[in-house]
Amino acid sequence: MLVNSTIQDRICLIEMQNGEHFNCLSEVMCRELAEAIVKAYQDECVGIVIKAQCYKGVWSAGHDIHELPQTGDDPLAYNVPMEKLLRCVQDTPIPVIACVDGTVWGGACDLCLSCDMIVSTDTATFAITPAKIGIPYNASGIMHFINQLGINKAREMFFLAQPITALDALNVGLINRVAKPEDLGQMLEEQFLAPLRRNSIMSISAIKRQFRALSKASNVIPSESFERINAYRTKVYKGADYLEGIRSFLEKRPPEYKGKASDLDD
Repeated sequence: MLVNSTIQDRICLIEMQNGEHFNCLSEVMCRELAEAIVKAYQDECVGIVIKAQCYKGVWSAGHDIHELPQTGDDPLAYNVPMEKLLRCVQDTPIPVIACVDGTVWGGACDLCLSCDMIVSTDTATFAITPAKIGIPYNASGIMHFINQLGINKAREMFFLAQPITALDALNVGLINRVAKPEDLGQMLEEQFLAPLRRNSIMSISAIKRQFRALSKASNVIPSESFERINAYRTKVYKGADYLEGIRSFLEKRPPEYKGKASDLDD
């Protein structure tokens, strides 16, 4: 088991415990996380906390690069395990809180943003890194970042693929609260979990469902634009730079990208 779940006074604590592999969001990890989230709702918990056993300061390294397709298939297609996990977090009708005490990379950053709230230590960092691997992120994921952070900060994170600090993340609204490492647990309990237990879960659940429906309504993309987006993405994940990004990562060497922006021109 890569995930351990416990229930404490109607709160389900879900902990990733594959620290030696940096809690990569492998197919197995994504499936176990989703199953634990669904079960927490079925057990009538009023909230869920996603935590991690950190190794070398890493909360999660994101998508497992070893599992990325090298056959011309879309690495972020609708039904891949990580995308299913993100939708599971977003659609679960009770609050999900990410509790972060390390560095967060790639798809794990999207996992945190899929949660309803994020608390972190003041030493945590967040990075979205598809450009480092040559992955064309999907439209739903990009819209998610734009809605959460605003378009300029989303551009910065995607274009530069560099970690931002917890303070920066707090200032732009990526996270809700920051604490010293030794105070994180107490802050989480007193400022988030205790109020959740006191409030009406029916009211909260109805409000969360409304947030989800309203956010989807604001993300409607004209069919022509959606087709154009898919055309851009297909050229990337079927191209040489995408394969070079994966292989250079696995071979532990700097990538040698040769693609040009003009390669995407119609």
